[in-house]
Amino acid sequence: MYASTVRGLLVRGMLAGLIAGLFAFAVAYVVGEPPVRGSIAVEEAQAAQDAAGGASAHAGHGGDAAPAEAAEAAEEEELVSRPVQSTFGLATGVLVYGVALGGIASLAFSFALGRVGGFSPRATAALTAAGAFATVYLVPFLKYPATPPAVGNPDTIGQRTTLFFLMILLSVLLGVGAIILGRRLAPRLGNWNATLAAGGAFVVAAALAFVFLPDNSDAVQPGFPAALLWEFRVASLAVQLVLWAVFAVVFGVLAQRLLASRADGTQATAQQTAPALG
Repeated sequence: MYASTVRGLLVRGMLAGLIAGLFAFAVAYVVGEPPVRGSIAVEEAQAAQDAAGGASAHAGHGGDAAPAEAAEAAEEEELVSRPVQSTFGLATGVLVYGVALGGIASLAFSFALGRVGGFSPRATAALTAAGAFATVYLVPFLKYPATPPAVGNPDTIGQRTTLFFLMILLSVLLGVGAIILGRRLAPRLGNWNATLAAGGAFVVAAALAFVFLPDNSDAVQPGFPAALLWEFRVASLAVQLVLWAVFAVVFGVLAQRLLASRADGTQATAQQTAPALG
């Protein structure tokens, strides 16, 4: 029975993640695409300026190889056009991301239900989504904020990606540690005080990680418009916030219905079995 319930929650979590992904895609397209287009325009203008400067310098020395190379680079075709990237590609990425995270969050919900207090399935779903949003995205975002594509130094993209995923892993581990600490402190301090103590420990540990982990000093090239960068980061935060908020609402309703039906079925079976045993 337990395995069947977890399987049902997993399916509903993936469905809720898909629905949340649709809302997140709408926000990403309406709010996130304008700053992406703006950053690409800035990059193209800078590339054109650099190419023109290099061509002028090379022409002063009597050469013509640089203009030819610049023309060849400009004529190079993209494997995937920007219209496809901003529509079908964006939708595919966000939906797959939503389904995957929905499945993982539903498994975390299955573990947390009944173990973090006497909360209803809807409240547990909301707490699970809030914890996942904070540990998987918000805390790493505060240390390594999102940047538009092709803005940072391409030579350091591997290092920046490694640091970001390291921060995600560390944040998740600190979150799990805070939950364990809260459960151990609850018998002595009470649920409320134990939750405050565990949350404070998480904040302190995350702050120490912020101090000791290196910064992305070259994540944004000098001269990039600050307003455009701010718009992109706010849009990235909004996409994640909508994704997890919608997931919490949809999955909470689906989980509540599933668990209620399973409880009713178990009660009915018990009532039918009782007279036979009597």
